[in-house]
Amino acid sequence: MDSSIFSLHHSSPLIPSSSSISLRSPACCSASLSPPSNFSFFTPRLGFAPVSRRLMAAPPPASDGKAATTNGGVGHGLFKPKIVNGDYGYVLEDVPHLTDYLPHLPTHSNPLQDNPAYSVVKQYFVDVDDTVPQRIVVHKDSPRGTHFRRAGPRQKVYFDSDEVNACIVTCGGLCPGLNTVIREIVSTLYSMYGVKKVLGIDGGYRGFYARNTINLTPKVVNDIHKRGGTILGTSRGGHDTKKIVDSIEDRGINQVYIIGGDGTQKGASVIYEEVRRRGLKVAVAGIPKTIDNDIPVIDKSFGFDTAVEEAQRAINAAHVEAESAENGIGLVKLMGRYSGFIAMYATLASRDVDCCLIPESPFYLKGEGGLFEFVEKRLKESGHMVIVVAEGAGQELLSESKSMTDASGNKLLQDVGLWLSQNIKDHMKAQKMSINLKYIDPTYMIRAIPSNASDNVYCTLLAQSCVHGAMAGYTGFTSGLVNGRQTYIPFYRIIEKQNKVIITDRMWARLLSSTNQPSFMCPKLVAEKKKEMQTKTEAQPSGQLMDDGNTGADKKAANKEVKA
Repeated sequence: MDSSIFSLHHSSPLIPSSSSISLRSPACCSASLSPPSNFSFFTPRLGFAPVSRRLMAAPPPASDGKAATTNGGVGHGLFKPKIVNGDYGYVLEDVPHLTDYLPHLPTHSNPLQDNPAYSVVKQYFVDVDDTVPQRIVVHKDSPRGTHFRRAGPRQKVYFDSDEVNACIVTCGGLCPGLNTVIREIVSTLYSMYGVKKVLGIDGGYRGFYARNTINLTPKVVNDIHKRGGTILGTSRGGHDTKKIVDSIEDRGINQVYIIGGDGTQKGASVIYEEVRRRGLKVAVAGIPKTIDNDIPVIDKSFGFDTAVEEAQRAINAAHVEAESAENGIGLVKLMGRYSGFIAMYATLASRDVDCCLIPESPFYLKGEGGLFEFVEKRLKESGHMVIVVAEGAGQELLSESKSMTDASGNKLLQDVGLWLSQNIKDHMKAQKMSINLKYIDPTYMIRAIPSNASDNVYCTLLAQSCVHGAMAGYTGFTSGLVNGRQTYIPFYRIIEKQNKVIITDRMWARLLSSTNQPSFMCPKLVAEKKKEMQTKTEAQPSGQLMDDGNTGADKKAANKEVKA
């Protein structure tokens, strides 16, 4: 506890002897009355509840009914982002902390200092001032740019091990590594912090109010990392903020770990805001899950490496089929609703692919420079070819494309693989050219497998970092890897946009060089893309190579610091 705080104990019959008055030194210029730890209050729905969950809450900030916005109008909900500006254009996009609205929470020594497993570690705890830069490639005159708080254990924690009642929920589609993350959250809470109460929420968000919970112990989760899927079950949709937070409050849950993609993290952000509005001592932490790797800021999402590795099997099968037949074509459809990372990396890793089609790079079928022309040329040269297409590619070409969405709000896509297969067959038939086309869709095989060794290690780091953050009192954050370092990222940065392949980047150029395919883009579209990138570059601070995610005001401040 802060050395400037003194406790005066009373024996008055009106005040229990366990109560205390906390006085801050004149430097703090404030005083507060702390109620006894065993004091309770009654609400019609909750009954008697510990005072620490509500009574000490700071009032929510005044609001005009509009969500606070920065970064060009991206909404961040009821509470403004924590932005810290430093020298030379340094910007810290900090994550919320329980003390932001519960300022008098007691602290406890971190149990890790007595953990024998950490006795050989040179430095137990992460320094409170450690941050990680979002961009590491800069010019000598560049501002330092955006940073995120470094993840890891802190010397002081804001939860006593015996008081922790944690829960874990998985939402959205399946992804390799889900069970590993669940296992490691439970193991970290038990083995590192001595927590004994961990609940699993069954069936996604709706499980908070419509399903039973599962008691999770190290014994229950011991071998689950060897299996695909999630032992907790999952679903899309079902997000009812009031019902979810009511359930959290009724069950006495004070740590919520939410595993899911961008839609799930949006839901987690709203849950955090409602928890904070009610003044509850509840840490809400997210772990980003998307097999497509379409979550921004972070280096990659867990399960992505496994997906790319497993996609090789499908590509290899397609290559064998194509090579074994006259004018053989192997067509493989991979995941990638809006982002073509799996298709791109699987193509680069395989070296057997002749053409890769992704959502970010439009293509056309007929005419000079079109896909049909390239297919004919490659078959005449090699006698076979392999095409990889991401599920979101070419959707604008499908005449029957509809605007229907699933429970998570994702647009329901047409099967571009079947559509492309049929169009290639029809075109070649019209050209009187015999082909042998095999179509492979390994989507659900890839989603359902266990994570590989690389992803298992990554899942462990994500889970441990998430638990360290929640125990340290951080909330409203996502744990993620930035430039090879584990960090805590505020929810709004994760959900403000989607991560996409930049087709003017060198990685896409490497793919084109590997496959020797044309860009399939008309010259007008290429010029528009280059102009768009040029506009973004000119809008950035002087010397900044890439967008660092700062708000316009932050960038101006950064430039001012550098000039000064």
